[in-house]
Amino acid sequence: MSSVLFFEEKSRVLRVTELNLAIKQLLESNVPLLWVRGEISNLVKAASGHFYFSLKDDQAQVRCVMFRHKNALLNNPISNGQLVEVLAVATLYEQRGDFQLTVEQMRPAGLGVLYEQFAKLKQLLESQGLFDATRKRPLPAFPRRIGIITSLQAAALRDVLSTLRLRLPSVPVVLYPTPVQGAGSADKIAAAIKIANRRAECDVLIVCRGGGSIEDLWAFNEEVVARAIAVSEIPIISGVGHETDFTIADFVADERAPTPTAAAQRVVPDRHALLRGLSDMAQHLQRAQRNRLQNSMQTVDYLQRRLIHPEQQLQRQTLQLDQLQQRMQRAYAYRKQHQHWQWQSIAQRLRAASSDFARLHDQQANLAQRLDKSMRTKQEQRSRRVDNAAQHLVLLDPKQVLARGYSLVQNAGGGVVSDAGQVVVGAELRITFAQGWVLTEVKERG
Repeated sequence: MSSVLFFEEKSRVLRVTELNLAIKQLLESNVPLLWVRGEISNLVKAASGHFYFSLKDDQAQVRCVMFRHKNALLNNPISNGQLVEVLAVATLYEQRGDFQLTVEQMRPAGLGVLYEQFAKLKQLLESQGLFDATRKRPLPAFPRRIGIITSLQAAALRDVLSTLRLRLPSVPVVLYPTPVQGAGSADKIAAAIKIANRRAECDVLIVCRGGGSIEDLWAFNEEVVARAIAVSEIPIISGVGHETDFTIADFVADERAPTPTAAAQRVVPDRHALLRGLSDMAQHLQRAQRNRLQNSMQTVDYLQRRLIHPEQQLQRQTLQLDQLQQRMQRAYAYRKQHQHWQWQSIAQRLRAASSDFARLHDQQANLAQRLDKSMRTKQEQRSRRVDNAAQHLVLLDPKQVLARGYSLVQNAGGGVVSDAGQVVVGAELRITFAQGWVLTEVKERG
């Protein structure tokens, strides 16, 4: 029976399953495959690989599903806040009676409005240095009092308090209740941070709330909250949303925790771990003290064995003095005898050398005469060599040759001409005589 017949038979009572099936068939047969534009919100990536999310604009939203074999074709991962265009089939999820779109294709259509606001504010604050690691302060290792800024109704508050109570119940907690969602919540969160700083009763502040959509967490993306965190004199740890959620408050805070529970774990140490550490330190201290005592006892025993009665010590020192005195006397006697022997040896050598003085004097005079004679002979030989060299230079002087009637013939370049074949008829030659020179021209050669 067709779905139209269900509605024509007014007297028939339908089961819910039949009604949902009929509406589903009406939708799928009358609404064609179409493109829809909107912003992704409440995205859930199921373990099966299917994507479940809402597509919304400023006035309405619709549930969507994109099965694994379809989203595997996406070029880029999707996330909350993205503005996309989807090719989808309008249908009804029969089991719940929910109207939804079954997405066949998806393409980006620019940033969503909220995500665009998030990106602009993040860029502005980052350029102003609010995200710099140098301005972030370390959290105290053992805080005396912890402040929590969140809603009294928030599930995150119970998780934080439970974690603090389990880890270190002795640390007092101060709660600064404030709305963390909805209109005006950002201003109230900023005001709570300022109140905590003015009261200055905590060593560290936890700003937290549980997970949710980008709209639910939007109060922590407001500039007023970021500015309040930045100027806080108390270190702040941000624990907003789930591990995959990031807000502006996370970037400005002194430290970011992936969840509120993780923030509580970060601000206080685990008392069980501290007790184990103290127990280990106590055992180590006991062993160290025991070892030190044993070493001291052994040292006392050793020193006791070395300890000598003063009378025995005096006797030993007296004996040592006697031995030193005897050694000094023997050394003195030996030294005196040795010096006496040295003196006698030197005296004998002096007496033996005195008879040779006259012979050495004669030998010295003889050597002086021989040296004088040798020097005169050498000087005469060198004078003769100089005279011979001077005579040879006179004989080799070109002017002496020219004086005997010879002449020196040179060409125009100054080269010496010794062969008639070196000149040509008409060439100019320079002829140098013993006295003067002439310039001549070659008329003939043979």
